[in-house]
Amino acid sequence: MKLWGGRFSKNTDKTVDDFNSSISFDSRMYRQDIRGSLAHAKMLGKCGVIPEEEAALICKTLSEILADIEKGRVEFEIDAEDIHMNIEKILISRIGDTGKKLHTGRSRNDQVALDLRMYLKDEIKEIKSLLAALETALLDIAEKNLTVILPGYTHLQRAQPVTLAHHMMAYFQMFGRDMERLDDCYKRTDVMPLGSGALAGTTYPLDRQAVADELGFSAITANSLDAVSDRDFAIELLSCLSIVMMHLSRFCEELVLWSSLEFGFVEMDDAYSTGSSIMPQKKNPDVAELVRGKTGRVYGSLVTLLTVMKSLPLAYNKDMQEDKEAVFDAVDTVKMCLPVFTRMLLTMKVKKENMYRAAQGGFTNATDIADYLVKKGVPFRSSHEIIGRLVLFCIQNGKSIEELGLQELKSFSPLIEEDIYEAISLERCVSERKLPGGPAVESVMEAIRKGRIFLSRT
Repeated sequence: MKLWGGRFSKNTDKTVDDFNSSISFDSRMYRQDIRGSLAHAKMLGKCGVIPEEEAALICKTLSEILADIEKGRVEFEIDAEDIHMNIEKILISRIGDTGKKLHTGRSRNDQVALDLRMYLKDEIKEIKSLLAALETALLDIAEKNLTVILPGYTHLQRAQPVTLAHHMMAYFQMFGRDMERLDDCYKRTDVMPLGSGALAGTTYPLDRQAVADELGFSAITANSLDAVSDRDFAIELLSCLSIVMMHLSRFCEELVLWSSLEFGFVEMDDAYSTGSSIMPQKKNPDVAELVRGKTGRVYGSLVTLLTVMKSLPLAYNKDMQEDKEAVFDAVDTVKMCLPVFTRMLLTMKVKKENMYRAAQGGFTNATDIADYLVKKGVPFRSSHEIIGRLVLFCIQNGKSIEELGLQELKSFSPLIEEDIYEAISLERCVSERKLPGGPAVESVMEAIRKGRIFLSRT
């Protein structure tokens, strides 16, 4: 008979057992479930709800069950439904009626909320450590490429020259915000719901704060109805993870482009590429493409949970069992993508000459010529028009700006002098942009310094 079967006159149908069971996916929370039960049992004994010697026996047996699970000696049962009932059933089978006292003052509703919060607290910490490893890789790559010039793009058109270091640091900022979002999400996950019961708390004199302290929570939930029906923390995490994947996907898109023959900016290491079953010459950036593809999978998990929760009345509803597969899959996907992406990034070959050559094309220094005239007193809009006509002339004549003679340049503005050629060199275009946040070497070095401080504090 099921632990809740007293009110029922017949067993559930086998298909209902299979349909209703969540043990196939929530078994991964066994550590959190046992930790929560240990804290609950200890508190029950201290508060006199059950005898202390019985609480001690429950704790001892739960620890033994945990050890047996870790050693692969426990087989979970589908008809016990979930990880909570499975562990409780094993406990009762080992110590009899004393084991039945563990669930005093507790419901599966607040128990599962506790387990999921504990589980996600652990996962947030791990994902943050993976992001920190990626951030460290970005800082290292930036430090090695402070003077490597490539074109920056807008609308996928060459725009202005920047450095590879500056480009890497742009992604550093993105993933830094991801880490900060996870910190915020952690704060709202770090709230202890046990003691909320099924929805209305309990009449037993429980010490909720003692359980929170024992389990390392910073606070307890303020409303029992909300505590058992809240999955905002899980939705918030899926939102954070979706943004992480969006950033990874943007980066992967650039790497796919950069590794193409048309760009030729980077070459992926053989260990992070695949070949074609029919075309022997192919070297495909499949790791980057697959990370880009898995982004949709994490987005799907977010939409799944939002949709599950959108019409649920208070308090707990069985629909909420659908939260865990979505959350677990998103967490697993991000944890799979981050380390492989980091290693791929660290092993890719940078083709500096190709990057520089590309920056020389597309009139990426046109803005600097306009600025040159502005510094000589020409209003910017007038300067913009003058250089626009200059670029058009170059396009019509198949020349770059640097290839024009001084007299040709003067025909567009008599203010242009011999120093124009130095002023529009790619190196000068980059080095003059030394404002905080700019691509000049000193600006990027300062950004790297601040980045390392940021990581040391996370």
